[in-house]
Amino acid sequence: MIYSMTGYASAVREFAYGVLNLELRSVNHRYLDLQFRLPDDLRSVEPMLRELLAAQLTRGKIECRVTFNSASAGPRTPQFNEPLLRQLVELNTRVRAALPGAENLAVADVLRWPGMLGAETLPVDELKAACRELLASVLEQFTAARAREGEKLAQLLLERAAAMEQLIGSIVPRLPQVIAGYQERLSARLKEAIGAGDDERIRQEVAVFATKIDVDEELSRLTAHVAELKHALAEGGGVGKKLDFLMQELNREANTLASKSVDLTVTQAALELKLLVEQMREQIQNIE
Repeated sequence: MIYSMTGYASAVREFAYGVLNLELRSVNHRYLDLQFRLPDDLRSVEPMLRELLAAQLTRGKIECRVTFNSASAGPRTPQFNEPLLRQLVELNTRVRAALPGAENLAVADVLRWPGMLGAETLPVDELKAACRELLASVLEQFTAARAREGEKLAQLLLERAAAMEQLIGSIVPRLPQVIAGYQERLSARLKEAIGAGDDERIRQEVAVFATKIDVDEELSRLTAHVAELKHALAEGGGVGKKLDFLMQELNREANTLASKSVDLTVTQAALELKLLVEQMREQIQNIE
């Protein structure tokens, strides 16, 4: 199965004391780039989340966002975090001893200090276990969404691969006619240039140029690369980098075909091949 690198999924778990929400979203990236946005109380859960994500994902810029909203149970009486307050007082004294001109901490600064107002202690262990369960559920949705989009991308690529095969098939029967016509025109020009007396030299020159315009090898490689593209799509898995490499090879062969062409139809087909390659390359950037 082919997976897109773009996806989104989320899940929610409700508790008596609040609501836990976990979201996953991703965009394309050359490697696996994991980013986390977690509440301070749940920072310790990041290694576990990172391990679970890395075990199932191979490429993409992944953002994992966890939020917790406490349940409102009417007005509460704020309580100071006494140990933290003592630490701030001690630090304030030490700083003013080193910098006599420094200002004292204002009351507003103390009240805004993270963790200063005594909120109820969250059951972190329970929330950690819930995060693991939520991530497993979200990953299932997330993988399914990426698979659905990957299937659409694979279908688009197969359609363009079929168009490439049709173009290549239209060129092959023309090659003998193209080469024969070019040889005839070249032979006539050479006879005008060097005279009719040296037929052997004319034949040698025609043979040399005929070799230079022969694109049979390029067409064979194009056919092989398209076949490998279809095989990779059928095989599935993390084939994004392989497909990107095949696009480079297809583009190289299409360029060579265009540069060696001495026939308008072949030139137009080569340009259409390049356009199809570019269209496929854009889609492949989203494949894992």
